[in-house]
Amino acid sequence: MKEIDTKEIEDEKLVDQCFQELLDAYLQSKHRKKVEIISKAFHFAREAHKGVKRRSGEPYIMHPLAVAKVVCIEIGLGSTSICAALLHDVVEDTDYTTEDIENLFGPKIANIVDGLTKISGGIFGDQASGQAENFKKLLLTMSNDIRVILIKIADRLHNMRTLGSMLANKQYKIAGETLYIYAPLAHRLGLNKIKTELENLSFKYEHPDQYDLILKKLAETAAKRDELFENFIQPLKEGLDEMNFDYQFSQRIKSPYSIWHKIVAKNITFEDIYDILAVRIVFTPNNNDKELNECLQIYACISKQYKVHPDRLRDWVSHPKANGYQAIHVTVMSDSGQWIEVQIRSKRMDDVAEQGLAAHWKYKEGGGGEDEGELDKWLKTIREILDDPEPDAMDFLDTIKLNLYASEVFLFTPKGELKTLPQNSTALDFAFSISEEVGTHSIGAKVNHKLVPLNHKLKSGDQVEILTSKSQRVQSEWLKYITTSKAKSKINSVIKKLNGELLKQGKKELLTFLSKENIINTPEVIREICRFHNISSEDDLYISIGSKRIELNENYKNDIKDKLQTGGWRRYIPFISRNKEENAKQQKPAIQTIDTKKILKIKDDDIKTNYIIADCCNPIAGDEILGFVNKKNQVTIHKRHCPEANKLKASDGNKIVAAIWDIHKPLTFRVPISITGIDKKGLLNQITGAISEQLNVNIRKLEIEADNGIFNGKAELYVHNVNDVKQLCDTLRKIKSIKSVIRLEDSENTK
Repeated sequence: MKEIDTKEIEDEKLVDQCFQELLDAYLQSKHRKKVEIISKAFHFAREAHKGVKRRSGEPYIMHPLAVAKVVCIEIGLGSTSICAALLHDVVEDTDYTTEDIENLFGPKIANIVDGLTKISGGIFGDQASGQAENFKKLLLTMSNDIRVILIKIADRLHNMRTLGSMLANKQYKIAGETLYIYAPLAHRLGLNKIKTELENLSFKYEHPDQYDLILKKLAETAAKRDELFENFIQPLKEGLDEMNFDYQFSQRIKSPYSIWHKIVAKNITFEDIYDILAVRIVFTPNNNDKELNECLQIYACISKQYKVHPDRLRDWVSHPKANGYQAIHVTVMSDSGQWIEVQIRSKRMDDVAEQGLAAHWKYKEGGGGEDEGELDKWLKTIREILDDPEPDAMDFLDTIKLNLYASEVFLFTPKGELKTLPQNSTALDFAFSISEEVGTHSIGAKVNHKLVPLNHKLKSGDQVEILTSKSQRVQSEWLKYITTSKAKSKINSVIKKLNGELLKQGKKELLTFLSKENIINTPEVIREICRFHNISSEDDLYISIGSKRIELNENYKNDIKDKLQTGGWRRYIPFISRNKEENAKQQKPAIQTIDTKKILKIKDDDIKTNYIIADCCNPIAGDEILGFVNKKNQVTIHKRHCPEANKLKASDGNKIVAAIWDIHKPLTFRVPISITGIDKKGLLNQITGAISEQLNVNIRKLEIEADNGIFNGKAELYVHNVNDVKQLCDTLRKIKSIKSVIRLEDSENTK
């Protein structure tokens, strides 16, 4: 009994200490000091969650306290947001209602708590894409109060900081959601520091070995970077001192996640990354009205000392990013022969960059608000997409993600009006940015007075005039060359309406045909018919039939009958049978019920029968993997960093299962690699000799093309595991003429 009492006393002390830290931080801020209502919210939440523990064993109230500290210290919000953060789980987890919160704390706090509660609610059912639906609701609440989304990001940040107490499959689910949704959203809202931490924590829990390895390499190379940094800034200090600037230099080290992402994307080593170090100059303006001029004076000082890279100068002071970010970025050649990026910011710009424009200005209680400009435009775009009464959750999520991480280009209308669009936007994106009417009837454009097609990519500074015709209609091909979420949303909406009737008609015709031909209608049959016609989806098949691109006429039926009799069509649909018993025998057996809480071991004999190796990423023995349980209780194996797997974590995270290889037999996996380099006589013999003779690896396919002294090659090889691939790539890179060897992930994988 004494031990229990002692534990409770210690917990109470911990809670009191944490609350005092929150109050101290709030009192040091520039907000009006409303300590009384914050204390009231804390004591109310503490009582409401009394006796409840987190998975880690600490009192539950520690979580709302931690979220409130993030909201106050790291995002810079005031008393209303702090109270809402303290109360954010009360309505969801206890018997109190939103009305109770409103009666005690007023409508502002109640509305935010209500928004946060709706995000967590399960009103869409078990089969819904939970996080995707939540994300829709999250963005809907921004129409009323963006503080809802800021507190939700703070909530996710604390969940990520305490993720170690969760089971592995939950870690993958939550980390995947974070990378797919919350980190891009934090980036878009200008919360750069939080975005970076969310990415690093996701990386840490999904790929712990690589995370530790990169931290170790960063530590080993720190002394060399410090020396480079000191030598680089010394002459700049002298120049800035002469100009009487109040400034600070700091090293900005590339984050572990960013380093790993670059290693994976470019298939390079840590040692091949040359932009790990960046230099930041933060200055206090001598005159706030001349902030831009002083940025340019510092840039001039740098350009006098070091040679500037002509293509890597970015002025986000004159034209801020959509999330409010302002700075001048310039890349210069150091005396050591290394390119170094220098970021120039005022103290105000630095605060906005780290904490976010919306948090820092718009809702600073007592501080007034500033016009958000591009951020407000982005929020308006989100609301327009949400106007679609029934947007598919995952399509919606993909559409929004188009704009979350995008860099901007600055464009002009014929009348000189400035418009900001994501990088790689086309003339068609520009058309839809003007209006849906203009976009729908676009036939071409004039860029800088020259006629261009709608798929023409725009560059900063372009002046764009859109040409229209009333007879023009939206085309499905347009989706291939648009970048903005607004354009994609509008095009999809129009196409959806146009295709609705065609789809219904086509489905009816095909089902009638299958019935007459005595073919059992199963999802597998439909998929195989799609493959037979080289069509990617079931809906596209129905639309093709409905629009008469595929005609189920008498000639077609006779052809099918002939193929059924000769077995020709059975090559495409081998499991089609005349009765259900035969069909059932030939279908792939489903595995036993999967316990997603346990780690799944992928054993030798199970690969061929129980598991599906994902063809989007082609994992092989030794790759970090996870499983996804489909409706038939079969498990598809993906690489943990596979983009499709990340999407599944965000949409159906409860079906993710942690998995590891448990292979003991020498199974073979087909792996594609790309080889590039300088062409020379005898190179092909060197490559095949290294693969077959030195490494004893079997070659399935080898293609090499040479043009103007440069060769590009692709090979498909049979290997046992990732160690084979690493040894193979390392050996090929030692051949003098070879400059790059990359493992590809888009080829069929067989055992």
